Amino acid sequence: MRIVYAHHPEDVKNYTTEKLREEFLMEKLFVENTATFTYSHVDRIIYGGIYPIDKAVTLDASKELAATYFLERREMGVINIGGAGRIYCDGDIYDIDNKEALYIGKGTKDLYFESIDTSKPAKFYINCCPAHMKYPTLKIGKDKAIQRPMGTSSNMNKRVINQYIHPDVLETCQLSMGMTVLEEGSGWNTMPCHTHERRMEVYFYFDMEEETKVFHLMGQPSETRHIVVSNEQAVLSPSWSIHSGIGTKNYTFIWGMCGENLDFDDMDHVAMKDLK
Repeated sequence: MRIVYAHHPEDVKNYTTEKLREEFLMEKLFVENTATFTYSHVDRIIYGGIYPIDKAVTLDASKELAATYFLERREMGVINIGGAGRIYCDGDIYDIDNKEALYIGKGTKDLYFESIDTSKPAKFYINCCPAHMKYPTLKIGKDKAIQRPMGTSSNMNKRVINQYIHPDVLETCQLSMGMTVLEEGSGWNTMPCHTHERRMEVYFYFDMEEETKVFHLMGQPSETRHIVVSNEQAVLSPSWSIHSGIGTKNYTFIWGMCGENLDFDDMDHVAMKDLK
């Protein structure tokens, strides 16, 4: 498990492109038959991928967690972006198809992830954060997610926000997750931009063609930087940072948040004239 420490915005002003990528970009999330995670000291989120091909992948507690099992003091959200998969949670079995989600509550001890068809393996994208109490494990299919169409073609940001792990769908301690799908001809996400001092966020970009790139914008509104992102890569956004992007073609991304509240619309909006 890779560890990333917290970053002061005054320090980030001096980062080179290479340093920005090293600190904020997770370049490879899916390794065959492996769980590949980043542990960030920003709100203690863990994010990454599980890619079972021909055997089940088990999650065990590591030294970084100082726990007897992985979810002893944590909750987890899973969204499958690959072929049909199966997750075992303390003996309960959940079949999770493409673009379906599973919320796994604190206290779940035995976790196994596998693909149903090895020729079309599952790709489980994971967000996991500290939890103070246990809420029931729940599968969220595409039909259960709240859909919020937004944007316009003229602003190149026509998209649908799918809220999977959200207070209007189920109860969690602090984790929120969802998926935004941009329509063909649109490239902007989260612009006009915002920050939210009470929560951090991770964006995971996927469904991108090989030559497609997203220029992910981060930094304080008056000190913006960019990171060039390829398919199936994730970007960490501290609470002081904007988190927008423009793609060379349309794409999909999963957003995940944790922090002090669960209010999806609690945003500190940034006027376009204040961006630099």
